[in-house]
Amino acid sequence: MNVMLGVLGLGGGELVLVLVVVLVLFGAKRIPEFAKGLGKGINEFKKASRDVTDAIENESTTAAPKPVAPANTTPQAKPAVPETKVV
Repeated sequence: MNVMLGVLGLGGGELVLVLVVVLVLFGAKRIPEFAKGLGKGINEFKKASRDVTDAIENESTTAAPKPVAPANTTPQAKPAVPETKVV
């Protein structure tokens, strides 16, 4: 927690002041609505990124190069072997 506050350049007193200003501007009823919307947005983002990651992993595991026959050739029949009789 202290590292985050140090990165933002805020001390404990400044953080409390910011929270009080937010509470005064938006009111106590609107802050939970904002938090709920933010949580839903984060969940949707995580779900979408997980779906993309899964799709990429599935493509990389199932996409094996398949041998391809040349387009201008046709399969040839085996030559018939003549029958031989043993006496």
